[in-house]
Parts: sequence; structure tokens; C-alpha cells
Amino acid sequence: MSGGHDGTERPAEQGMAGSEHVDDALAPVIPLFAGAPESPPTIDTADAETVASAEVRSRAEKALLKRLVSRPLSVSEARDFLAAREVGSADVDGIMESLLDYGYLDDAALAEQLVHVGVERRSQGRRVIAQTLARRGIPREVAAAALGALPDDDAERALETARAKARSMSGLDRQVALRRLLGQLGRRGFGGSTAMSAAQQALDEL
Repeated sequence: MSGGHDGTERPAEQGMAGSEHVDDALAPVIPLFAGAPESPPTIDTADAETVASAEVRSRAEKALLKRLVSRPLSVSEARDFLAAREVGSADVDGIMESLLDYGYLDDAALAEQLVHVGVERRSQGRRVIAQTLARRGIPREVAAAALGALPDDDAERALETARAKARSMSGLDRQVALRRLLGQLGRRGFGGSTAMSAAQQALDEL
């Protein structure tokens, strides 16, 4: 018999009704688990490399701008700076183009500055200034233009330098003093007859 005369449900009927309630409670949850992926989604390798490349470029560009604030660089030096930080060639070209457009890099202006410092502050001769320009990566034609603007006064600057150095050599034998003066003038970029003439005249004036 499925029920009593009083209309009450049997235990079996109560269990069936209870299972219907349980099934209703789980209904919205089951599809979530049923459709879940078996493994986490994979990241496309090409996309990951693109992101990494962009991060490298950004860091390198910021570092280069910081360097340019404290010390001007030639185009060649800036390229080497980026290459040392493993920036791709395409990104290097893009950064360089941007810096040139905004005037952060200017080989002609840098060459003029180096020539001015060499002449006015260090009393250097044309040869040493030319070596400095080459070492800084200034193109030959740009260096030639900057050096071409120099007055032809190596002899005067050599004599001025020799006079300043000779004052501390008044007590030395003349040949010793002459050798020292020639060495100092040579390191400043004055050589040959220009250095010899300046050294001898400076010692004669002591």
C-alpha cells in the first residue's frame, strides 16, 4: 500500500520528494563543473614574446633618455647603448628615429661642443680633438666640418700651453725640461715642428 487512509505519505514517498529538492538545489551548480576546462588556457608564445620585447624596449628607452640628460651621446653611442640592452634592431631603429626627430641626438651639435671643449678648456691641438671625435663615433664628414671651423692657431695655443708648463721647470736642465715639454705638448695634440718651436720659445723666455 502506498499510503494510509489518513492521507499521510509513506517514508518511501518522503525520500523521493526529498531527492527532488536536492536535485533542484544542485541544478544551477552542475553545469558550471560540467563545462570547466580540463587544463588552464595556454598563452600564445608569439604574444608573450611581443610583450617581453615591448618591456625591454620601454626600459632601454627610459634608461637612454636618463643618460642623455646627464651626458650627450652620438648616434653611434646611443645605438650601442640600446644594443647592449638586447633591444631588437627594429626597435632600435624606431627609438633612434624618435630621438632624432625630437633633437635628443645631434652629431653636428655634439661635434661642435667637443671641439669647443678641446680648444677652450683643455688647450688641445687639432690632432687630439680629431681623435676624440672619432672615438665618440662622430661620422667623418661631420667631424671634418666641425674641425674646419677651427682657426688655424695651433702654433699660438701650443706656445700658450708650453709657457704655462715651463714655469714649473725653471730649475731643470734645459734638455730635461725640453723633453718634458715636448711630451706634454704631444699629449695635448701638438706635435712635430709646432711643438718643438713652442717648447724652445717657452724655455727661452724663462
